[in-house]
Formats: sequence, C-alpha cells, structure tokens
Amino acid sequence: MVRKLMVVGSAGMLLMAAQVHAAGPNEICLTYANGQFEPKEPTVPADSPLTIRVKNMDAKAMEFESETLKIEKVVAANSEAVLNVRAMKSGRYEFYNDFNEKARGFINVQ
Repeated sequence: MVRKLMVVGSAGMLLMAAQVHAAGPNEICLTYANGQFEPKEPTVPADSPLTIRVKNMDAKAMEFESETLKIEKVVAANSEAVLNVRAMKSGRYEFYNDFNEKARGFINVQ
C-alpha cells in the first residue's frame, strides 16, 4: 500500500512540475562557438516573457549584448548565462558579442 502511494505521489509531482514548466516563460538556447552564434535567428512568440540561455563554448569570455532588448552580460569562457527578458512586441531584435561585433544575430518575435 505504501509503495502504491509513493508511485501515485511521484506521478502527481511529475505532472505538477510539467504544468509549472509549461506555464513558464519561453526559452531559447544560443550557443556561441568559433566566434559565431547558433542559431542566428531564433523565433519566439510576442507578448510573452523570454528566457535566453547563452552557452559560451569558446576559450575566451564574450559579452552578449542587445541594445534593442536592453541587456548585456559577460559570459565567461566555457560557461553559460541565463538572461530574463520582458515580454516583447512583434519585431526583430538584434544581439551581438560586444568583444567581437562581427558575431551578430536576431531574435524574431512574432
């Protein structure tokens, strides 16, 4: 009987965790490697908060910056940063590495 309660309780907790995750903000993962971002132009829905996970795979620090999103964050070599962005209207928002301005991309908000 105790074992059945543990299984049912565990399943219920997993279901609740899935619902909480589904209700959370949108998330995109940008990888920075060899001086370039990937993907270069992710698309996200408008009018929803956004979480951007930036993974720096290079051996040097980089600075994720976006004037249109009003964010900047230095990401150490071989590490990652999580950035929370307010809900945005439809548009195209540029981002780049401030230490290597040739590395650029856009977040398409639709």
